[in-house]
This record gives sequence, structure tokens and C-alpha cells, in this order.
Amino acid sequence: MQDEALRKIITTLAMKNEEIQSFIYSLKQMLLNVEANSAKVQEDLEAEFQSLFSVLEELKEGMLMKIKQDRASRTYELQNQLAACTRALESSEELLETANQTLQAMDSEDFPQAAKQIKDGVTMAPAFRLSLKAKVSDNMSHLMVDFAQERQMLQALKFLPVPSAPVIDLAESLVADNCVTLVWRMPDEDSKIDHYVLEYRRTNFEGPPRLKEDQPWMVIEGIRQTEYTLTGLKFDMKYMNFRVKACNKAVAGEFSEPVTLETPAFMFRLDASTSHQNLRVDDLSVEWDAMGGKVQDIKAREKDGKGRTASPINSPARGAPSPKRMPSGRGGRDRFTAESYTVLGDTLIDGGEHYWEVRYEPDSKAFGVGVAYRSLGRFEQLGKTAASWCLHVNNWLQVSFMAKHANKVKVLDAPVPDCLGVHCDFHQGLLSFYNARTKQVLHTFKTRFTQPLLPAFTVWCGSFQVTTGLQVPSSVRCLQKRGSATSSSNTSLT
Repeated sequence: MQDEALRKIITTLAMKNEEIQSFIYSLKQMLLNVEANSAKVQEDLEAEFQSLFSVLEELKEGMLMKIKQDRASRTYELQNQLAACTRALESSEELLETANQTLQAMDSEDFPQAAKQIKDGVTMAPAFRLSLKAKVSDNMSHLMVDFAQERQMLQALKFLPVPSAPVIDLAESLVADNCVTLVWRMPDEDSKIDHYVLEYRRTNFEGPPRLKEDQPWMVIEGIRQTEYTLTGLKFDMKYMNFRVKACNKAVAGEFSEPVTLETPAFMFRLDASTSHQNLRVDDLSVEWDAMGGKVQDIKAREKDGKGRTASPINSPARGAPSPKRMPSGRGGRDRFTAESYTVLGDTLIDGGEHYWEVRYEPDSKAFGVGVAYRSLGRFEQLGKTAASWCLHVNNWLQVSFMAKHANKVKVLDAPVPDCLGVHCDFHQGLLSFYNARTKQVLHTFKTRFTQPLLPAFTVWCGSFQVTTGLQVPSSVRCLQKRGSATSSSNTSLT
């Protein structure tokens, strides 16, 4: 027992020694960092002061040059005026002497003529055309300076403080149209703030962000305003975490208290187990495969020597399942067969509003998008029974663009877009189709849904790509509120 106790003591001491050694190494490293960092900030400080000296020296040179130029200009004007006055005085003195001499010879026969000449000379004398007011002032006070305020500013210079943590304003922040506008403010006014750094990440957990998350923080730097809008987002998770920090020229402050914003959107995947065997499903993409059925038959025969069998249903799920995501009622890739080249989404719609988009290859011979009840039969095509509603494009033989339900058709008088938007308002019984780019309403079904729905797609000799994680666009909501969407519905197809 004593041996065991002693071993424990030795182990404890060894661990403590290791901790102390590690701490000593850390302290030594910190000492080195102090030397390096102090040298760096000293160098930066000297550079800043040198820059300030340079600015002051440049300003001084400019002001001295202004004084010299003003002095030269005034000197030039005064010297010219002085020279003119000197010449006028000399002329006047000569005229005065001539007049005195003429006056002394009054009795002379030439006196009248001389007097007239003197009179004319006085009239034209420069002395009487001179302005005896200086053209410029000798006052230079307009070039005086007072740096008292600037001196106070310089005396108030201090090291840059660490910026405070911003406060995110949830009331002003907005989530709409797959965009997030985040607004924040500083708790105290800080004129030294240079920019802000915003970080965000996706999460499925409500409330304060967790320390450990599978999703990394995404960083946006160099934000100059106290708000920022993230655009073009795909809301493939339920929430987003946000945090902001302020930075001045020297240092960044602490992050704000992180906030969590809900990003509601309709997210689903394609259920490969419902797909026709001629459709090759890859996540949210589908491509027609003319050899799909034959390949499956060959693989099945090679496996067990029997006839054609259903494809395996135990393929790994992609990501965490939605609460409404349900297994298919019938297993295997041949859930739909014959000429029903169909695949369903894996998430039920049993309430609320939902929106998704699909881009199809224009060369596809036939394509359809819509919704269907889960009870849609394996041989039934979209729009040909009461269990499904769709828009259908046919490029085979002749081009046609139509809305279909319960084997009733309405030909649509509109250009066929390459990207379609689908808006389903379950409780209102509205299923609207849009040009996804312009948000032009193409057609609206108005009905009463009696069962949960699933997104439904069909393609023949072509391919398509689905985009999910989208919010209902504001323009679509606006159209619905104005009743524009319902005005294009065809009651014969409800």
C-alpha cells in the first residue's frame, strides 16, 4: 500500500513539474514577446511622430512661403509707388524753380509766354496725378497664426484605447428575401473606430451560440458603417449566429454579445427512393438516364439470378432529417414506373407558406414541376389525377406550356422561363408558379388541400436542378396580398 501511495505521489509530482516547466517556457516566451512587441510599438510610435513632424514641417514651409510671397508683392507695389512719387517730386521742384525765375523777370517781354508755359506745365505735372494713398498696407497681421487649439489637441494625445464591444440591435436587424441586415451601435461614442469585423455561422440550435459548432465562423472585414447586409444566402439551417467587433488603427476590441437570428425557409431534398428508375438523382439534381432500368435489371440478375428487383432502400441519408421528412411509402427506385418519370421531395407540406425554385435544361423534351399528395400512384403522371398539380413544358414535336390538374389542361400564354419559382400557401389553398427571375405570375391554382403535400418533379430526356432553403420573396407576398396571383387562376383546374 505504501508503494502504491508513493507511486501516486511521484506521479503527481512529475505532472506538477511538467506543468511548471510548461509554465516556465510560457513565461520565457512571453518575455521574448514583450521585447519584440515593445520594439514594434516603439518603432510604430516613432514613425507616427515622424509623420506628424513631416506634416508640421510641410505646413510651416507652406506658411513661410506665403509670408515671403506677400512681402515680395507689397514691397514691389510700395517701391513702384515710391519711385513714381520721387519722379513727380523732382519734376515739381524743377517746375517750381522755373516759376520763381520767371517771376523775377516780370518786366521781360517773354514773361507772358513763359507764364503760360509754366501754367501748362503745372496742369500736366505728375505731382497732381499722383494718389497720395499707399496702394498696400504694411500690416501683416492677417498672416498671424494661433495654434492654441491644435496645441491642446497635441497635448491630449494618448495611446489608442481598446474599442468597446458593439451592441447588436435586434429590433433594427432584419431577415428577409434570403438576406440578413444586421445593425449595431457602440455603447460610447468613439471617433477612433476605423472599421468593424462581422462574423456569422449557420446552426440548428436556438439561443446563445454554443462553444462548439460544426459550422465555422465566416468573416467579413473592413465594414465602415454600423450595419451590413448579407445577400444571396441559402438558409439550409434553422438559425444563424452573429457577432461584431470594432477596430481602430492599432487594435481590435472584444466581440459583441453573439445573437441568434431565425432563418425560416423551406428546405428539402429529393427522395431517391421514390424516383423512376430512369432518373438519376444526385442530391438536388436529376438527370434522365435512358439505360437506368436496364442497368438495374442487369445488376439485379447478377446479384441473385432473379428477375428485375427493386433498388436498395438503405442508401445513407444526406444530413440530419427534418421533423417532417418521412420515409417513402414504397421502397426502391421504381416507386414511380412506366411513363411516370417522377421524383418527390422528402419533406411534407402540411401548413404555412413555402417557396422553392427549379432550373431545367431547355433541351429537355418534357419537364414538370408542382406538388402531389403522397398517395399519388406509381403509374400516375403529374397533373393527370386529382392528387397532383403542376406546370408542364413539352418540347417534343411542338412546344407547349400548360397548367395541369386532374387531367385538365390550361395552355399558358407566356414565354417559357428557364427557371421557375413555386409558392405554396397550404392553408389558403394557393399554388402559384412564377418566372423566378422577374417574379411574373405564370399561373395560380386555387383549391383546398385535404392532405399533406410533397414537392413533385418530372422530366423526360433532360435534367433539372432544384434550389431549396429559400424564403418566400417579398414580391411574391406582395402579389398575393394584392390578389394579383389569384386573378390568373383557372377554376376549372382547381
